[in-house]
Amino acid sequence: MKIALIGYGKMGKTIEQIALRRGHQIVSIIDINNAEDLHSEAFKSADVAIEFTTPATAFNNYMRCFEAGVPVVSGTTGWLERIGEIREKCEKEGKTFFYASNFSIGVNIFFALNKYLAKIMNDFPSYDVQMTEVHHIHKLDAPSGTAITLAEGILENLDRKERWTLETAERATDLPIRAIREGEVPGIHEITYESDADTIRIKHDAKSRAGFALGAVIAAEFTAGKKGFLGMNDLFKF
Repeated sequence: MKIALIGYGKMGKTIEQIALRRGHQIVSIIDINNAEDLHSEAFKSADVAIEFTTPATAFNNYMRCFEAGVPVVSGTTGWLERIGEIREKCEKEGKTFFYASNFSIGVNIFFALNKYLAKIMNDFPSYDVQMTEVHHIHKLDAPSGTAITLAEGILENLDRKERWTLETAERATDLPIRAIREGEVPGIHEITYESDADTIRIKHDAKSRAGFALGAVIAAEFTAGKKGFLGMNDLFKF
């Protein structure tokens, strides 16, 4: 499979290594200094583009991919206020877009576990819930996209919570998310349910970027040749 990489930081380089090990070809690498190569013939030859950049640049990158006729797999977070536009292009114009807030297989198992626990806790109002997420100092958005996905899973299943908030809860129906940025932490997400009697915690602690990168390459393998708006539920059927 021919892969284009958009974003060539630590994640992009890790994706490149894993893709090559899995027998794929990297035909184009786009970074901050050569964005014009999104219009190149090499880029257009790709079966799929894997995009990990910044919230400020992601949406325009998707538009350039669509113009070039190249399917997109993206893990960039912090731009989701425009995701409806992407979904519409997939539905009405036949574009292909695979999005995940986190490509780690372990995290996606954690998403399923989080929803199941929230369903159980819906019947036990004595427990209040909060979340903490920790990432490296280079991460630009807070809370993380993974934390937002986890929060949405809780809100869907826990009737006593109406919205997530950053850092503090203004009312009892708020789900507070504490976002910490320190060192080179790949990603930690911890959900805590606490009552007067005890505390219940579930936690995912990423050891490196390799799990995210492998998931992104697997998603690219799945996406190539498909149409529409896709995600991890389509890939793993959790």
